[in-house]
Amino acid sequence: MKNDDIEKALQLLATPKNIVITTHRNPDGDAIGSSLGLYHFLLKTGHNPVVITPNELPDFLAWMPGAETIKNFEGDTDNCTKLLKETDIVFTLDFNTFNRTGDAMGNTLQAVTAPIIMIDHHQQPADYAIVTFSDTGYGSTCEMVYHFITALGKEAVIDKTIGTCLYTGIVTDSGSFRYPLTTGTTHRVAARFIDLGIDNSHIHSLLFDNHSHNRIQILARALQNMKVLPEFKTSYTSLTQQELDGFGNKKGDTEGIVNYGLSMKDIVFTAFFIENKEEGIVKISFRSKGSFDVNRFAREHYNGGGHINAAGGKSTDPLEVTIQKFIATLATTKIE
Repeated sequence: MKNDDIEKALQLLATPKNIVITTHRNPDGDAIGSSLGLYHFLLKTGHNPVVITPNELPDFLAWMPGAETIKNFEGDTDNCTKLLKETDIVFTLDFNTFNRTGDAMGNTLQAVTAPIIMIDHHQQPADYAIVTFSDTGYGSTCEMVYHFITALGKEAVIDKTIGTCLYTGIVTDSGSFRYPLTTGTTHRVAARFIDLGIDNSHIHSLLFDNHSHNRIQILARALQNMKVLPEFKTSYTSLTQQELDGFGNKKGDTEGIVNYGLSMKDIVFTAFFIENKEEGIVKISFRSKGSFDVNRFAREHYNGGGHINAAGGKSTDPLEVTIQKFIATLATTKIE
């Protein structure tokens, strides 16, 4: 984090402020963990923070300390718009372009006059923040929030509650410390939280051993639907709206399923297509191993983006058409 950005942040936070913290649409563990970790830090340092998510958070994250205070822009648009218009500072976490919050909230953020502080680890950040802490070298925004707090000279404020939130996002965005951006520093930060008394074993259990029967059925169907294209070192799977509805799908039930496509030998690239009739799109998740850049692939073909090895996009074509176009695209894509 640059010294001038640290100074600007210190000046903005020098006196108690009304602060809105927001994150991307369909928030994951890193989005909610970083938002709530920062929320508890700001609360402890005399500010009046509120977390606003573009839509509801998934059930598997509802246990997190402070989750009950989160406001849902989609479900309470007027109040959330008022909070954004009247706030003193806005933090945008785990995203770097307003369109990642959806059209309605993105337009509201575009009109915000309060100074914005961005903390994010995705590529190609937009130029909207007065303070920008953007670095693709970090595996999670939660780890970045820890370093943001320490850069302000406030590491002593971090307690078990803040550590629990930030540890959650580090775990989920690092694939339980398996992904390439997991560094020695990542482990040292996690160790700091464990030393503060977080129950790391229980957090893992709440995240990964707390699924509903319906969620397991959805996973089973996705695995049944998986196809392998060995000539492209690629796998893909899909779920129709009918399949999702048939198993009582709830937000978060498809989280992490895309990763199973990379667990097979000699597979370098995988995709997960999820039909969403309500929004009229097919949501797509991409994952890769090694140097194959799914961020570039998603940006070039699916109006999306993310990281080199993890990205997302969308298609307005029907599901089967989307899949056939995906297969056709592989023929002109170099996958190693």
